Amino acid sequence: MSQLHPVRPPLFIQEQSWTEHLFLRCCRHSNLKGDDMATFAKRRCFFSFHYEPDCFRASQVRNIGAIEGNQPATGNKWEEVCSGKDKAIKDWIGAQMKGKSCVVVLAGTGTANRKWINYEINKAWNDRRGVVVIDVHGLMNRDGSTSNRGSNPLYHVAVSINGVSTRLSTIAKRYQPAGSTSKQRYGWIKENLAAAVEEAITIRSKYR
Repeated sequence: MSQLHPVRPPLFIQEQSWTEHLFLRCCRHSNLKGDDMATFAKRRCFFSFHYEPDCFRASQVRNIGAIEGNQPATGNKWEEVCSGKDKAIKDWIGAQMKGKSCVVVLAGTGTANRKWINYEINKAWNDRRGVVVIDVHGLMNRDGSTSNRGSNPLYHVAVSINGVSTRLSTIAKRYQPAGSTSKQRYGWIKENLAAAVEEAITIRSKYR
């Protein structure tokens, strides 16, 4: 895997983001399965992604079958969570992250700098979880379309390193899957996701 350099982001004004807890609705549309990867199967991970444009892409990654993750909420459950405003959402995310060793941000065109994406990344790092970004814009969505690469979600999150505020994009890694087709990019993710998670956990262990 080759490390990607941080991308200078455009200005985003929208704050709404959707993550793993909205996954149920898009899982119905994908039956992909993958071979087990023994090492990674031991890791429990939390997926963070923008629901509306990327749920089908995220379902492809989830259905690789290599990740033990939290159960997504139904639409009704998420409406119940949202009705409690920010505190209820934070409490729900905290419960879903419990016991997870890494947060995998599945980045599409507009994932970066959304309120809850930023919150999940920040919380993951502060709770000593690994954080890694995998670009999924190059995977096909439900209608067979890919999208453009967005800016780095890690760029928008600052963490304290030895008392100095530091952009997480200078520490944690972002990967753009190799390949010229959706199938090839999916193959890259399937092959490298386990190692990317292990690397993210190792990187986090080097910092207080």
